[in-house]
Amino acid sequence: MNRWHKSQEGRNYKYHRETLLNYGMNRWGLNKTHSVDKVSELIRKCAPDSYDTWVNYFFEHAQQQKRDGIKITEEYIKDLGSKLYVKLSEVIHKELSSITEEECIDYVYNLVINHTYEGYFTEINTVYGALQKELGVEIEPAPDAWDRRYCVDYFIKITKQRFIGIQIKPVTGQSLDQYQWEHIHAANHAKFKEKYAGQVFFIYSAKKKILNADIIPEIRAEIARLS
Repeated sequence: MNRWHKSQEGRNYKYHRETLLNYGMNRWGLNKTHSVDKVSELIRKCAPDSYDTWVNYFFEHAQQQKRDGIKITEEYIKDLGSKLYVKLSEVIHKELSSITEEECIDYVYNLVINHTYEGYFTEINTVYGALQKELGVEIEPAPDAWDRRYCVDYFIKITKQRFIGIQIKPVTGQSLDQYQWEHIHAANHAKFKEKYAGQVFFIYSAKKKILNADIIPEIRAEIARLS
């Protein structure tokens, strides 16, 4: 191993500055398909029984897809490494020397607070749109008074006196405990049903998808019941 190697797993090395090296490779696309071809596909086609078989196959078949299919050579791989060095030693060095403590403080606050907030509502709005499309009815944002009194985020209007309530809950990093949420808000939702005749339905979401999609037929049935 060389001094910049941290450890070795078979033929694969771990590097002391791997995080930085990996960042540079990804930032400037040096490991993208257009630079080094479809390596995962190539090794599956090769199905090597030895390291040398793989190396020979790669340099025989890999092509520079952004340069009219020119074959990839060892010299080309070395050139990619040189480009990575230039980018890290010049561009990253310049960026690091100009960064300030204030910028770092601002970035951390934005990431933890602002990004989380916007992501939360992006999740809700995306799921809201998907639910509206799935049901084929208009879903409207609930008045602020309904949010406070009944814990309802959105509603479906059936008649002037009849409404169905919708509450969207993004689920992040924890297991779905729908019974906990429904128990907490049961009393408020019962008041909503008493006044407006319709049930309040919880929609749980993750990664912009509805987790409890089996609730949709129940909402359709409630729409039919109140219509």
